[in-house]
Amino acid sequence: MSPLEKLVHELGHPGMPAEIGILLGCLLLAFGACWAAGRRKSSDSVWFGRIVVDGLLFPLVALGFTYAAMKLVQSWQTVALLRLAVPVLIALAGIRFIARVLTVAFPTSGLARLVERSFSWVAWIATALWVVGVLPAVRSEMDGIRFAMGKTRVSLLTIVEGTLSAGLVLVAALWISAVLERQVLRQTVHDLSLRKVAANVIRAALLVVGFLFALSAVGVDLTALSVLGGALGVGIGFGLQKLASNYVSGFVILFERSLRIGDVVKVDAFEGTVVDIKTRYTLIRSNNGRESIVPNEKLITERIENLSLVDPKMLLTTEVAVGYDSDADQVQRLLVAAAAGAQGVLKDPEPVARLVKFGADGLEFHVQYWIGNPGAQANVRSEVNLTLLQSLRRAGIDIPYPQRVVHLPPAMPPAKAATD
Repeated sequence: MSPLEKLVHELGHPGMPAEIGILLGCLLLAFGACWAAGRRKSSDSVWFGRIVVDGLLFPLVALGFTYAAMKLVQSWQTVALLRLAVPVLIALAGIRFIARVLTVAFPTSGLARLVERSFSWVAWIATALWVVGVLPAVRSEMDGIRFAMGKTRVSLLTIVEGTLSAGLVLVAALWISAVLERQVLRQTVHDLSLRKVAANVIRAALLVVGFLFALSAVGVDLTALSVLGGALGVGIGFGLQKLASNYVSGFVILFERSLRIGDVVKVDAFEGTVVDIKTRYTLIRSNNGRESIVPNEKLITERIENLSLVDPKMLLTTEVAVGYDSDADQVQRLLVAAAAGAQGVLKDPEPVARLVKFGADGLEFHVQYWIGNPGAQANVRSEVNLTLLQSLRRAGIDIPYPQRVVHLPPAMPPAKAATD
């Protein structure tokens, strides 16, 4: 009798209704326990997921109940359905673990979804082979397929198991780093930039350690990595100088906190707010919605204006011209009062208005005022200009148009007609 025929025969035993009831009871108990424990948890929890059953805890608790029930029931009757449910729940727990961790760590990554689906297919295929009883034969065949890598021969089974082990270890490292960032760093590190660099360092360190453990678990000699490390160092020293410099500069920026998320900076002629600091580049967004990706090396080696580093106050100037017949003292008072009443202008220091030039078209004044939010300078400048215009118009003060005098040469006498 083949393993599949044996399985079908066992599923037809008289105690199957009792097994179905026991399995449903185990699932209901697992759901109730998980719901009671996770009803106040956030929807991004790896343990509880969005609807309890799509988290990691439900298949683990169901597996525990089912395994205990299987050991208990098999003492007085044949057990088939419960024994079949055990590998299914193990595969489901592995899939839920991969899916939830990748969703939390990379919520918008298409590559993460591809890895999740690939692991799901592998897990369900292995479960099906396990259930029908042919998994040992498949493992033996895969172990017989060997590939030569230099002086070492590696079997297909070792490659597959090593890939799965490395994937699980790396996902576990991502999970630990996410938990540390959410539970520890958010409570102990209040500075957003410092918290970000700490999270990046912890994630990188855990991934490196996890990768080394995974290689060691599948039998890879880690001493051979010293050659790779030397080659990588030479490559960084020659071909990847700029890339390595940007990464190092990113960590320097985050550690020194010379730039922080939320600062208003000016790089070359581009001015905007720092919205994110990556390990390789910094993202700056201007007031009009445009974004600039600036390599971190540029922020370290060149002059950058940080308008928020010490004092967020910023001085703005508006130029106004009035007619020569206007009362200069009255114009000065009106300009100061109008600027002081505009929204966004600071009361201390107070706005000032100065007559700076006798222009070709009128008296030219400069109105200077301070604002507290450099990111809103365009809105405040517009508000001040509108307030100044309305104030001058209400007072009947003329804002002259440019005037030019055009001199025409005298008319030339008409030429005498030519005679024959």
